[in-house]
Amino acid sequence: MSTLLIDLAGYELEQEEIELLEHPLVAGLILFTRNFHDRAQLQALIQSVRQKVKKPLLITVDQEGGRVQRFRDGFTQLPAMQAFSALINDPIEQQKMAFEAGWQMAAEMTALDIDLSFAPVLDLGHQCKAIGDRSFGCEIKSAVNLAGNFIRGMHQAGMAATGKHFPGHGYVIADSHLETPYDDRSQETIFSHDIQPFQQLIKQNLLQAIMPAHVIYSQCDNQPASGSKYWLQDILRAQLNFNGAIFSDDLGMKGAGFMGDFVARSEQALNAGCDLLLLCNERDGVIQVLDNLKLSEKQPHFLLRQQRLQSLFKRKNLTWSELERAPRWLENRQKLTALQQKWLATKN
Repeated sequence: MSTLLIDLAGYELEQEEIELLEHPLVAGLILFTRNFHDRAQLQALIQSVRQKVKKPLLITVDQEGGRVQRFRDGFTQLPAMQAFSALINDPIEQQKMAFEAGWQMAAEMTALDIDLSFAPVLDLGHQCKAIGDRSFGCEIKSAVNLAGNFIRGMHQAGMAATGKHFPGHGYVIADSHLETPYDDRSQETIFSHDIQPFQQLIKQNLLQAIMPAHVIYSQCDNQPASGSKYWLQDILRAQLNFNGAIFSDDLGMKGAGFMGDFVARSEQALNAGCDLLLLCNERDGVIQVLDNLKLSEKQPHFLLRQQRLQSLFKRKNLTWSELERAPRWLENRQKLTALQQKWLATKN
């Protein structure tokens, strides 16, 4: 059963990486800025992965927009999600721009043969260091409308959507890349507020995948959501009826250290209900997991996970030269870049 998404060291595919990617436990890879010099090099890297690794791999990236955009030079400068509601007065126009931003991002990624960008962020509020202006806003209805349109744009370009970071990372101040944050609010508060964008977009059948937070919600469970049966099985699967794929957030992050070493983290995330695991910036950790993780699962569950994985591969794509000739892409590039420039100017 393939379950792990791993990363690459640099601009070109190394022999060791081919061997790691061909391991039966590996389902795909995630690209970072360190893998990007320019668009031609990136296309060559992806092409060499597709040609040299003898199985279909899910190729992913974090290309959300704003400060989380791994590829910049030669790509549309996508606005931070907060910019839509902060800078555009008319709600209809906000939603239209969010739709076009979702399409633009997904069209550019799929043109490079990338399947999935982990987007959008559904966390509410801007106070968290890890989230900030990655959030659409503080208000549930507006955030759901904007995120829903962003997702519809992604879908139109053939890309699945991943809502993150369930059940909501927006309240805690601490950054889970660096430590394990604790959210001490009541269950009632989290369910009436933070979880709402996830719940409503699941109900609208817009989310193909969800990524839980490396946050401990102490009034609900003593484990981080990413390793919690309560959050992933009792709430997400049973209560919210979510049937899509569940990704762990990066198990190399300090916030996941609460769950033990890399093999223990992987086991806990899988046992809690994750289908696919990200392990980044930890090559030794990847090797430990590939050598020592034992998957024991019954056939129906195995098939279900494979189906969820298959649903995440891109459905269609334009070539880059087709994109460059498309009036929609050209107009979007101008408008979205201007919006982000304006947003950056208001922050300085």
